[in-house]
Amino acid sequence: MPLSDSTAVPATYEWRDDVHVLPGGLDLRFGGRVERVEVAYRLAGAKGAPVVAVLGGISAGRNVFSLDAAAPGWWEDAIGPGRALDTDRFRVLGIDFLGGSHRTTGPGQGEVFPSVSAFDQAALLIALMDHLGLERLQASLGASYGGMVTLALAQAHPERVRHALVLSAAHRTHPMSTAWRSVQRAIVRYALSHAEGARGLVLARALAMATYRSAREFEERFPGPAEATPAGFRFPVETYLMARGESYAAVYKPEAFVCLSESIDLHRVEPGAIRVPTTLLGVQEDQLVPLADMRELRDRHGGNCSLVEISSIFGHDAFLKETEVLRDLLARALD
Repeated sequence: MPLSDSTAVPATYEWRDDVHVLPGGLDLRFGGRVERVEVAYRLAGAKGAPVVAVLGGISAGRNVFSLDAAAPGWWEDAIGPGRALDTDRFRVLGIDFLGGSHRTTGPGQGEVFPSVSAFDQAALLIALMDHLGLERLQASLGASYGGMVTLALAQAHPERVRHALVLSAAHRTHPMSTAWRSVQRAIVRYALSHAEGARGLVLARALAMATYRSAREFEERFPGPAEATPAGFRFPVETYLMARGESYAAVYKPEAFVCLSESIDLHRVEPGAIRVPTTLLGVQEDQLVPLADMRELRDRHGGNCSLVEISSIFGHDAFLKETEVLRDLLARALD
């Protein structure tokens, strides 16, 4: 999203918000090919500063941080001038994922997009780096799906990144997480087959939200009684989940959700093949990425790897909320 006319970029900053067309298309890891690939990106921060790629969940995109208060970035609390990842010291590279719902090439209405791997997203990032003349990233900071892409990048292109910072992602997807997401995709596919894709996405996202946070948070936030309605009782947590589903479905394509949700469950890297220095952040209350998997990744890693374990009521979404933890983590990893 470009800056509004009233928002000035500091003279000390570079700000590139553009779309690059890959020459020759892209062959995909699981077969198939996308003939024309457009990748939307934003490169922003202090001119000439080291570059950190910042990659988030499947609904995150290139708008990592913003100088425009009317269009805040998805990681605004942690990244920007003077924040945990200080854009007065670093440039931040954000992309819209292949197969997603933003500006980068993805499925159209009613279209089934080819299966996409985290390694395909890494290849897209490398192609973009070549276009921008970036020989090596200072770091790739990835959370959730972005952490999977960071691990794929570190395995496949170790010469292009100095440090991997991986938050709430492991070398594989846990079968229980796949179980939840499989049901979500089935809901959306069923709804699409009945021309109700948006409604299906509301329900799938509501179910997903129940896995992102912790049981303790829900207990504290939604202890109240159910409310009687003409359609039956409605519970406080139900109202919250459906509201989150409605807001998500208003801006995201159901076809893109199916594509990238599947990409998460296809994720596999070989820890022993990763030599890039790596810092991991795991959360005790994370229902989607158990600490046992992150410990296994640390123990089997082929190089220097450390794991920071925290407790957070926010569960899998802790990386969006625990800003001070992230500040300490980045300080150690980048300085």
